[in-house]
Amino acid sequence: MNTIPAPTGRRVLIIEDDSSIRNILYVLLASMRCEGDIACDGRQALAMINRQEYDAILLDLRCYNLSPENVMAKLMAVRPNLLGRVLVITGEVSDRAALEFFSKFSAPQIARNRLIEELWPRLRAVMASQALSDSFLRESN
Repeated sequence: MNTIPAPTGRRVLIIEDDSSIRNILYVLLASMRCEGDIACDGRQALAMINRQEYDAILLDLRCYNLSPENVMAKLMAVRPNLLGRVLVITGEVSDRAALEFFSKFSAPQIARNRLIEELWPRLRAVMASQALSDSFLRESN
């Protein structure tokens, strides 16, 4: 029996410059009854993070004109509550900088070729950890 709540009704920012991957992510989110907002480049993504609250972010590791480090720095400054809710979409991860990024931020990864199989369980886990965190904060106040 699975006790992790479904992410139904949540808003997720998709930061992805590849239109085919964006479309797959959008459809997968819709099948989970999540709202998917799309940012095609770094400038647009950072502006959207400034304006809108998100429950999670799907971040392309190699998005045009946006490094994952810049996203995390922006989140720390503007939306620190999102830091644990970034799922990184990867291709082949073998370069040192990418591995250091994952280690530094403990960001969960999903390989592009595993999106269909892994997005649902990983997003559910991120949302469950957020629900637990919110519950703890409510109880401690």
